[in-house]
Amino acid sequence: MARYILFTLVALLFSFGSTNSQTGIQLGADRIDSFMPLIKNKRVALVVNQTSCLTNGTHLSDALLEKGISISKIFAPEHGFRGTAAAGEKIVDGKDPKTGLSVVSLYGKNYKPTKDQLNDVDIVIFDIQDVGARFYTYISTMHYVMEACAENGKKCIILDRPNPNDHIDGPVLNTRFSSFVGKHPIPVLHGLTVGELATMINGEGWLTGKINCDLEIVKVTGWKHGQAYSLPIAPSPNLPNDQAIRLYPSLCFFEATQVSVGRGTNFPFEVAGYPNPKFGKFKFTPKASTAGGSNPLQKGKLCYGIDLRKESTDGSLTLKYIIDFYKKSDSGGKFFSSPQFMDKLAGTDKLRLQILQGKNEKTIRASWATDLEEYKRMRNKYLLYFDNRYDINSYYGAGSKNMSSLRK
Repeated sequence: MARYILFTLVALLFSFGSTNSQTGIQLGADRIDSFMPLIKNKRVALVVNQTSCLTNGTHLSDALLEKGISISKIFAPEHGFRGTAAAGEKIVDGKDPKTGLSVVSLYGKNYKPTKDQLNDVDIVIFDIQDVGARFYTYISTMHYVMEACAENGKKCIILDRPNPNDHIDGPVLNTRFSSFVGKHPIPVLHGLTVGELATMINGEGWLTGKINCDLEIVKVTGWKHGQAYSLPIAPSPNLPNDQAIRLYPSLCFFEATQVSVGRGTNFPFEVAGYPNPKFGKFKFTPKASTAGGSNPLQKGKLCYGIDLRKESTDGSLTLKYIIDFYKKSDSGGKFFSSPQFMDKLAGTDKLRLQILQGKNEKTIRASWATDLEEYKRMRNKYLLYFDNRYDINSYYGAGSKNMSSLRK
């Protein structure tokens, strides 16, 4: 069992295309020399996980230690510092066996660094690869880190990375449904990098009390919006490849149902199924032997459904899968085993109710249109990278008035 899990983890790390093949892209983490003057002789905390690597594969913590930077501690998000914990699994404090650094969980007793945890810190660096979906929790962690920095007078540096699902789509979150799987009034697919979202959080006053974080963004170079980007390292155990990442925004709604999305298989978020032949011809059985799948939904049961591993998709949002399964279920409102969670994922109760009312995808999409246009206008103020895909007056606001500095 241990050997199988180790093999799976190694496979995750090498199942993506390397950024080395994406000529000309330089990540924020690659640009250490540009932010070195800010952190030299300072006590630094890192908010990082397994994705926090330079293009050459060196982890940010190792690269900074080699340059003599004093790292006070590591704050770990969902899935942990090494990215091996299952979705929703609480992360505990401890020490990293490789570096000996203290690891403090931001997915256990508290989501936000406490004042005591920041007492021995001057600067916090956030460097985690996001996937561009509002309900992917790394951006909620970033929100709380920014808030803690603002409350305690600490500078926050965001090392930016490209968005692999760089689209704008889905319902805009109603703040009445705000939660850790959706903190901000943005669409399911927000079309931002974490650096741009951070400037938006500051600029729109979304931190508690509308406080402002002393923020510095270290930009990506050689990338623009709409440019494809293949992740070199799995961002979490159940997103093991580019196809899973592209399907994730559409399949995640199944998490509020009893439909399996392949957790506990070798192809999570590339399939969907339920233990009934009426849902499709493709068969799979979730097991507990895969990384991130210790107790998967429908464990040990033969599921019938759809295989999307070869489905052509660019990462945009579609409702066709969940609408189709809902219709085939003939179970009415009971299809959503957790309606409250569905509403949190959607950021509204309207989507769930529209599906229950039998509305088609075109009609549902039309109900988002006005909110999305308003969002695009707001987004425009915070763009740090060229984007000519949308019919808006200007494309390059840079949000400079809403942050203290920007590393060009």
